[in-house]
Amino acid sequence: MRIAIIKLSAMGDIIHAAVVLQFIKAVYPNSRIDWIVEEGFAPLLSGNTDIDAVHTVSLKRFKKEKRLNLLVTMIRELRALGPYDHIIDMQGLLKSAIIARLIGKNIHGFDRHSMREGAAAFFYRHTYAVSYDRNVILRGADLVSGSLDLRINESDLAAKKPFLFTNDDAKISVSEYTKRDKPLILVMVGASWASKIYPAELMAQVINELGHGALVIWGSEGEKAMAETILSLSPSARMAKKLTLPELIAVVEKADMVIGGDTGPVHMAWALNRPSVTVFGPTPSFRNTLTTGINEVVDTGKPVDPSNLDRHDMSIREIAPETIVSVAKSLLEKKQ
Repeated sequence: MRIAIIKLSAMGDIIHAAVVLQFIKAVYPNSRIDWIVEEGFAPLLSGNTDIDAVHTVSLKRFKKEKRLNLLVTMIRELRALGPYDHIIDMQGLLKSAIIARLIGKNIHGFDRHSMREGAAAFFYRHTYAVSYDRNVILRGADLVSGSLDLRINESDLAAKKPFLFTNDDAKISVSEYTKRDKPLILVMVGASWASKIYPAELMAQVINELGHGALVIWGSEGEKAMAETILSLSPSARMAKKLTLPELIAVVEKADMVIGGDTGPVHMAWALNRPSVTVFGPTPSFRNTLTTGINEVVDTGKPVDPSNLDRHDMSIREIAPETIVSVAKSLLEKKQ
């Protein structure tokens, strides 16, 4: 059986979707699974033996460069991929639905009431009603379960195997960070929205109160400036170099604790079964991650409507550093 999964972006969404692979292979060990992804995120899937092939698209590059030959090449390459027995559009957007249709006809996806761009359902042969408010990891599991006649439930997800992989070169490159004589605490300073970022001044207080120091991870010049602010206020903190995706995975898989906002690098901890505290402001904690015995959330306590997010809601600033420290200390004590 040949299966194509389409999940193009973003980092956290791909991580949350990729957990289904191990459960598909457990039921259908002889199946072939291909994944279609935006080229910049392909390293997230590298090394996963449950994937037989990763195929990339360059939609972001096309949007920036507007070169028609780039689009024509993408379409030609997509049409050459099939045939597939099942195509599962886990993205649920018009662009992903069109890509699905380019590679075949037996397409599975959410119904028009279950996604933001309901018109995408027009391209699907099989549709499934899964509430948009449902936890995103469970939503993906429900869609795959319906598409392939299997069952992935919360207890399965709680017992998952780590499913992000890196390489020896990346491990060697970050060895200076992963060799330590005290807990390795990672602080992720960035996020896709400014309102999802816990303020640098408050994060420095978290690091100081934890008392173990921290390695601050950044990915852009703006995030680097935030990291530098944290270092100026927390003498025990240090700043990592700019990491590639394989290097980031290599650091997270060795971490004793990951702290940060609702963003892909923090969700890596859940994927790798590493302890984490995810801090939520304008996005719903009940929807955007699964809590476990080692993965906890801290939020504002205010109701958040997943269908009507406010990017300008800066309530994350109202969360006291002491609240985050209390949860983090409890997880570190469990680990000892």
